[in-house]
Amino acid sequence: MVSLRTMKFIKNLFLFAFISTLIYACGSSSLNNIEVEKEEPVVIANDSLEYEIIIIDPGFTTFLNSIAQPEGFYSQKYMEARNRAWVLTWNQRAQNSFQFNPNIYENIIDYQQTIDYGYEVNYKLFNYFIFAQRKYKMSLGGGFRARIN
Repeated sequence: MVSLRTMKFIKNLFLFAFISTLIYACGSSSLNNIEVEKEEPVVIANDSLEYEIIIIDPGFTTFLNSIAQPEGFYSQKYMEARNRAWVLTWNQRAQNSFQFNPNIYENIIDYQQTIDYGYEVNYKLFNYFIFAQRKYKMSLGGGFRARIN
Protein backbone atom coordinates (compact mmCIF):
# COMPACT_ATOMS: atom_id res chain seq x y z
CA MET A 1 0.00 0.00 0.00
CA VAL A 2 0.97 3.52 -0.66
CA SER A 3 1.16 5.74 2.35
CA LEU A 4 -0.78 8.95 2.70
CA ARG A 5 2.44 10.91 2.71
CA THR A 6 3.50 9.41 -0.64
CA MET A 7 0.10 10.20 -2.18
CA LYS A 8 0.36 13.84 -1.09
CA PHE A 9 3.84 13.99 -2.58
CA ILE A 10 2.63 12.55 -5.91
CA LYS A 11 -0.36 14.91 -5.91
CA ASN A 12 1.91 17.92 -5.30
CA LEU A 13 4.34 16.68 -7.95
CA PHE A 14 1.55 16.45 -10.56
CA LEU A 15 0.24 19.87 -9.54
CA PHE A 16 3.73 21.36 -9.87
CA ALA A 17 4.24 19.71 -13.28
CA PHE A 18 0.84 20.95 -14.49
CA ILE A 19 1.49 24.54 -13.38
CA SER A 20 5.01 24.47 -14.86
CA THR A 21 3.66 23.22 -18.20
CA LEU A 22 0.94 25.86 -18.17
CA ILE A 23 3.43 28.66 -17.49
CA TYR A 24 5.78 27.36 -20.19
CA ALA A 25 2.95 27.09 -22.74
CA CYS A 26 1.77 30.64 -22.04
CA GLY A 27 5.25 32.11 -22.41
CA SER A 28 5.98 34.48 -25.26
CA SER A 29 7.76 33.30 -28.35
CA SER A 30 10.46 35.09 -30.25
CA LEU A 31 9.25 37.38 -33.02
CA ASN A 32 12.59 37.25 -34.79
CA ASN A 33 11.54 34.18 -36.77
CA ILE A 34 8.62 35.94 -38.47
CA GLU A 35 9.44 37.04 -41.99
CA VAL A 36 7.46 39.95 -43.35
CA GLU A 37 7.11 39.86 -47.09
CA LYS A 38 8.30 43.16 -48.52
CA GLU A 39 6.09 44.75 -51.09
CA GLU A 40 7.62 45.99 -54.30
CA PRO A 41 6.85 49.59 -55.26
CA VAL A 42 4.28 50.13 -58.00
CA VAL A 43 5.70 52.02 -60.96
CA ILE A 44 3.29 54.00 -63.08
CA ALA A 45 4.99 54.91 -66.32
CA ASN A 46 4.31 56.04 -69.84
CA ASP A 47 7.55 55.60 -71.75
CA SER A 48 6.49 57.69 -74.74
CA LEU A 49 5.89 60.69 -72.44
CA GLU A 50 8.83 59.92 -70.17
CA TYR A 51 6.44 60.07 -67.23
CA GLU A 52 6.78 57.95 -64.12
CA ILE A 53 5.19 57.74 -60.67
CA ILE A 54 6.54 55.34 -58.07
CA ILE A 55 4.14 54.35 -55.28
CA ILE A 56 5.80 52.78 -52.24
CA ASP A 57 2.78 52.87 -49.92
CA PRO A 58 2.54 49.44 -48.22
CA GLY A 59 -0.63 47.63 -49.15
CA PHE A 60 -1.21 49.30 -52.51
CA THR A 61 -0.05 46.32 -54.56
CA THR A 62 -2.40 44.05 -52.62
CA PHE A 63 -5.23 46.56 -53.06
CA LEU A 64 -4.56 46.82 -56.79
CA ASN A 65 -4.50 43.04 -57.25
CA SER A 66 -7.42 42.08 -55.03
CA ILE A 67 -9.83 44.95 -54.31
CA ALA A 68 -9.57 47.44 -57.18
CA GLN A 69 -11.85 47.03 -60.15
CA PRO A 70 -10.04 45.35 -63.07
CA GLU A 71 -8.55 47.34 -65.93
CA GLY A 72 -11.26 48.20 -68.43
CA PHE A 73 -13.95 48.63 -65.77
CA TYR A 74 -13.72 52.43 -65.87
CA SER A 75 -13.21 54.50 -68.99
CA GLN A 76 -10.10 56.62 -69.31
CA LYS A 77 -12.23 59.80 -69.38
CA TYR A 78 -13.97 58.79 -66.14
CA MET A 79 -10.64 58.28 -64.37
CA GLU A 80 -9.10 61.43 -65.86
CA ALA A 81 -11.95 63.56 -64.48
CA ARG A 82 -11.43 62.20 -60.98
CA ASN A 83 -7.65 62.28 -61.21
CA ARG A 84 -7.71 65.97 -62.17
CA ALA A 85 -9.86 66.85 -59.16
CA TRP A 86 -8.03 64.59 -56.74
CA VAL A 87 -4.57 65.75 -57.88
CA LEU A 88 -5.62 69.36 -57.27
CA THR A 89 -6.71 68.54 -53.70
CA TRP A 90 -3.64 66.36 -53.12
CA ASN A 91 -1.26 69.10 -54.25
CA GLN A 92 -2.98 71.74 -52.10
CA ARG A 93 -2.56 69.49 -49.07
CA ALA A 94 1.04 68.65 -49.95
CA GLN A 95 1.84 72.36 -49.96
CA ASN A 96 0.19 72.87 -46.57
CA SER A 97 2.18 70.57 -44.27
CA PHE A 98 1.10 72.45 -41.14
CA GLN A 99 -2.56 71.57 -41.64
CA PHE A 100 -2.20 68.16 -43.33
CA ASN A 101 -0.02 65.16 -42.48
CA PRO A 102 3.26 65.57 -44.41
CA ASN A 103 3.86 61.80 -44.11
CA ILE A 104 0.82 61.20 -46.32
CA TYR A 105 1.16 64.13 -48.71
CA GLU A 106 4.90 63.89 -49.30
CA ASN A 107 5.11 64.98 -52.93
CA ILE A 108 3.39 67.22 -55.43
CA ILE A 109 1.92 65.28 -58.37
CA ASP A 110 2.60 66.89 -61.74
CA TYR A 111 -0.57 65.87 -63.59
CA GLN A 112 -1.48 68.16 -66.47
CA GLN A 113 -4.94 67.87 -67.94
CA THR A 114 -3.71 68.73 -71.43
CA ILE A 115 -1.51 65.62 -71.59
CA ASP A 116 -2.87 62.18 -72.49
CA TYR A 117 -1.07 59.92 -70.03
CA GLY A 118 -2.77 56.80 -71.35
CA TYR A 119 -5.01 54.27 -69.70
CA GLU A 120 -2.48 52.52 -67.44
CA VAL A 121 -1.16 55.70 -65.79
CA ASN A 122 -4.69 56.97 -65.17
CA TYR A 123 -5.84 53.57 -63.90
CA LYS A 124 -3.07 53.21 -61.33
CA LEU A 125 -3.21 56.83 -60.20
CA PHE A 126 -7.01 56.63 -59.87
CA ASN A 127 -6.75 53.46 -57.81
CA TYR A 128 -4.00 54.91 -55.64
CA PHE A 129 -6.30 57.79 -54.74
CA ILE A 130 -9.07 55.32 -53.82
CA PHE A 131 -6.57 53.26 -51.81
CA ALA A 132 -5.23 56.33 -49.97
CA GLN A 133 -8.72 57.56 -49.12
CA ARG A 134 -9.60 54.17 -47.64
CA LYS A 135 -6.30 53.62 -45.83
CA TYR A 136 -5.99 57.08 -44.32
CA LYS A 137 -9.75 57.57 -43.84
CA MET A 138 -9.80 60.83 -45.76
CA SER A 139 -11.69 62.36 -48.64
CA LEU A 140 -10.04 64.09 -51.55
CA GLY A 141 -13.39 65.62 -52.46
CA GLY A 142 -13.39 67.19 -55.88
CA GLY A 143 -17.16 66.93 -56.07
CA PHE A 144 -17.02 63.13 -56.08
CA ARG A 145 -18.50 61.04 -53.30
CA ALA A 146 -16.09 58.65 -51.66
CA ARG A 147 -17.02 55.09 -52.59
CA ILE A 148 -15.59 51.71 -51.81
CA ASN A 149 -14.32 51.54 -55.37
